[in-house]
Amino acid sequence: MPQSDRLAIVTGTSRGIGHAVASLLLRHGWDVLGVSRHDPGFPDGGYRHVELDLSDLDALVEVFERDVAGMVSEGRKRLGLVNNAALTGRLGTIDGTEARETLRAYAVNVVAPVWLMGFVARRAPVDAALRILNVSSGAAKAPMAGLNEYTGSKAALRMATLSAAADFDSDPLGARMTPDAALLIYEPGTVDTEMQVTVRSESADVFPSASMFRGFHEKGMLVTPERPAEEIVAFLESEHPPRVEERRLAQ
Repeated sequence: MPQSDRLAIVTGTSRGIGHAVASLLLRHGWDVLGVSRHDPGFPDGGYRHVELDLSDLDALVEVFERDVAGMVSEGRKRLGLVNNAALTGRLGTIDGTEARETLRAYAVNVVAPVWLMGFVARRAPVDAALRILNVSSGAAKAPMAGLNEYTGSKAALRMATLSAAADFDSDPLGARMTPDAALLIYEPGTVDTEMQVTVRSESADVFPSASMFRGFHEKGMLVTPERPAEEIVAFLESEHPPRVEERRLAQ
């Protein structure tokens, strides 16, 4: 590595959407740096894995500044960041909140992706195309009983993305980073992942929204991870998109 002048950093590559995105990028000839707690076992070649728990913020900063910074800047003409990894957090109403559990959910769902946005903005070559996609959710805009940590953290990431776009257009940052930078807040819809299995398996006595998620499954509303992966990769490969936009699957 590098084998390609295109590099994508993708979090949560061990399964679900992240795994599907990494697979498709490799087929398109990208180098992929995957981040997750478990190695997805892609064949040797364009994939490099960083085994990391994103709630360990000290380790995240140390590993990326030490091992990844050079990979980002060496001869890259296109750089992508897909902040996909997320935790549902505690399933249950607000009266049962536990501080450490909430802190871990926000570390993975907000702090790590916001830091990674800053990292690629700082490290991307000034002549490279930079594409940042943050996987969002309808829960970022609509309250949902029993999902306080997930909805709250997704809403925070949404606003942080919009704020980052404003930063890119401001001085002095705009003058020292690549002008070809774009951000996408992307809602993949109801995807058939382990997270869906978890939320629909909870008792309604504990998680008031469980029946809604069971309904998604029973009515055949779930899509495979490959569906959103195609749109995510298309954005990473796009030419001159808007500075920032919000989009949902198939829009």
